[in-house]
Amino acid sequence: MIVTVVLAAALLFGLGAVAGRTGGTTETALGSSDRPSAGLPAAIAAHQDRLRRVPGDWTTWAALGSAYLEQARATADPSFYPKAEGALRKSLEVRAGNALALAGLGALANARHDFTAARTLAQQALAADPYSDTAYGVLADAETQLGHPAEATDAVQHMLDLRPGLASYTRASYDLEQHGRRTDAIDLMRQALSLATEPADLAFCHQHLAALAWAAGDVATATSEVTLGLAADATVAGLWQLKSRVDAAAGHLDLALADLDKVVARTPTVDALVDQARMLTAAGRDPSPALRLAEAAHKLFEANGGTDDLGAASLAMAAGRPAEAVQLSLREWDRRQFAEVADAVAWSLHAAGRSAEALPYVQQAEALGRLDPAVAFHHGMIALGTGDRVTARLQLQLALSLNPHFSPVDAPVAASTLAGLS
Repeated sequence: MIVTVVLAAALLFGLGAVAGRTGGTTETALGSSDRPSAGLPAAIAAHQDRLRRVPGDWTTWAALGSAYLEQARATADPSFYPKAEGALRKSLEVRAGNALALAGLGALANARHDFTAARTLAQQALAADPYSDTAYGVLADAETQLGHPAEATDAVQHMLDLRPGLASYTRASYDLEQHGRRTDAIDLMRQALSLATEPADLAFCHQHLAALAWAAGDVATATSEVTLGLAADATVAGLWQLKSRVDAAAGHLDLALADLDKVVARTPTVDALVDQARMLTAAGRDPSPALRLAEAAHKLFEANGGTDDLGAASLAMAAGRPAEAVQLSLREWDRRQFAEVADAVAWSLHAAGRSAEALPYVQQAEALGRLDPAVAFHHGMIALGTGDRVTARLQLQLALSLNPHFSPVDAPVAASTLAGLS
């Protein structure tokens, strides 16, 4: 369980407390891969120029690798991954065992969804520099995705102790949300917002506040936070993706689809393209072009060292191939027991007509206490598939009470199914 000192650290920092010690090399330019960064091409060019003049500068090799990784995230272009790896390994070649490069390789492993490798690399970085807040961030991300909540919380706490700020507050907020402590998560994200000054940081905080409000069905607050975020930085794709959901909730499917056009033009990820396909389905339009692009995005991710059976399972479900989705999601589950993966296994098993097998997985998805309307909907439909009408009714009521607009495709199914049960 998350300890209250997470919030205490944030509040103390807000009152001007001094952060914990940091190691000397931790300060150097690994930066945060959690938010948009301005001027990346210029930074990459500056690093390259420096290395042409001083090829033995291991810190700049590490900074270049991390800049390539941030460019991959900002553009959803995984072809930057090999460039990032090359620069980070060159840093290790020049200075063996340096924490900057090890943490950078850990962040790259997280980006490629090799969370076990990311955890190992983060631990190696911390052995080299026990005061690396960046390495603790990498470790927190890896432990979260591996389904190790206690270890993730511990890593977040260390990161907060070392450097209270945007990156650590965001992880702490997400950790709190995973444990069902949404109000605390919102409070901590607002603390981060109070510290933000750059447009990208402001947009980042507003995006996460909008997502928290949306998950709780607070469409008005979600709309307000999206508007504030886009006013700060209109290039953030995640804000447009959230805007598509609030526009759809208001019944403006054409606006929602236009929002998603902006998302996939900037960051054509599998997630965004599957989201677009589902919105097209809700609007009565052909989703196949979006699904074909999603297939291409998935192949590009794998071609550059990524592994994403969870994304592939989501794509298979959207394309109406539940048996394939079962195989893919179970393969992902073998690698990591994270709530999102458990939900994907459960929903694909149900879609394949195996509701009794799905039930333990959907219960696992809810085990930490996080309230998610989509998971509650899945639980309700799975329970109905097993003949448990009482649980089905309760879970569908929960889904719609949390957010009656949680999905333009699934929310109407939840409402009609609940009406039939009642």
